[in-house]
Amino acid sequence: MRIAIIADPLDNQTAGIHTYLKQFIKALVEYDKENEYILIRGKKDPSIPFRQIAIPNIQLPIGFAAIRLFFIIPLIMRWLRVDAVLEPAHFGPFNLPKRIKRITVIHDLTPFLFPQFHRFLSQLLQRLFLKRILKKTDLILSNSQHTTQDIIRFFPFTKTKVATILLGRDLDFQPVDSHSYLDENNISQTYFLCTGTIEPRKNLTILLEAYHLFRQKTKEKVLLIITGKEGWKTTTFHQSLEQHPFREDILLTGFVEKSSLIELYSHSLALVYPSLYEGFGLPVLEALSCQTKVICSNRSSLPEVGGEVAYYFNPENAEDLLQKMTEVYKNPQKKQDKLLEQAHKFSWEKYVSSFVQALTRIEK
Repeated sequence: MRIAIIADPLDNQTAGIHTYLKQFIKALVEYDKENEYILIRGKKDPSIPFRQIAIPNIQLPIGFAAIRLFFIIPLIMRWLRVDAVLEPAHFGPFNLPKRIKRITVIHDLTPFLFPQFHRFLSQLLQRLFLKRILKKTDLILSNSQHTTQDIIRFFPFTKTKVATILLGRDLDFQPVDSHSYLDENNISQTYFLCTGTIEPRKNLTILLEAYHLFRQKTKEKVLLIITGKEGWKTTTFHQSLEQHPFREDILLTGFVEKSSLIELYSHSLALVYPSLYEGFGLPVLEALSCQTKVICSNRSSLPEVGGEVAYYFNPENAEDLLQKMTEVYKNPQKKQDKLLEQAHKFSWEKYVSSFVQALTRIEK
């Protein structure tokens, strides 16, 4: 099959969907020799051996982004005579003839489950378009059993269209001895790490509360490092942060490059991930791959990733999180030998193999 991938997240995002798509394309290059792929994106990357069509997403007041999405890209699909179009970011593909198969990736349904955690326009567009998108799509890719259950619960007609394929691990994430990022930022104390976009769904106020309790209980100077870009609706978090009695020991790094993140994982006591909902939870897998213990929410898909090696807690209970942080702090070697074993269960080679198998459902 000749398959076009709407690869805009490679150019306009840095978080989960960007990471997913980058790894997926890398794996397709290595493991799928049967199908032809064409990337449609804002700019070309010569390091990717697939054919790439660059359509700059020009910021104009006349709504060029909508024209690009609904008219220009579909016209190019016809011109390229593709067999299928894959949209990795929920929203589309749009305006295609019936002969072109549609593949839509659903990472999560948070705009439906937690609309209060999203910008109004973002969740409104999902509610207006997603049902129609899924009615027209031929194949839906879901990245966890939990996400699949949510999709079928909200849209029962999708039951026969969904392929559940767990994501793979990025092989760049592995334990490292280097301390260059830590040295550059004068980080010499023991620390807990939390990573991800700063937004309400990540539940960081509970983390701040549990960290306060932990510091009161242990009487030791253990830092809390929070990495990730500033997202939306962050006022409550920043208010809690500025009022925190241990504010000087909480570091906000902003976005960090992959090499620095790997170093932060490798030398942390544990990743603490209190998210209320995740479609998959890549940071959990990244941490395990770096042989880093994980303390995470017992909600949504996270137990599918953390397996039996993660420490789970109720994300609405700071005392529960405190207990797990204390347990890890007092018993740093517990479960240590099982972390990589869990991480190795996730493979992009397996992902591509399952994806190619799923394509047989829609081949002409």
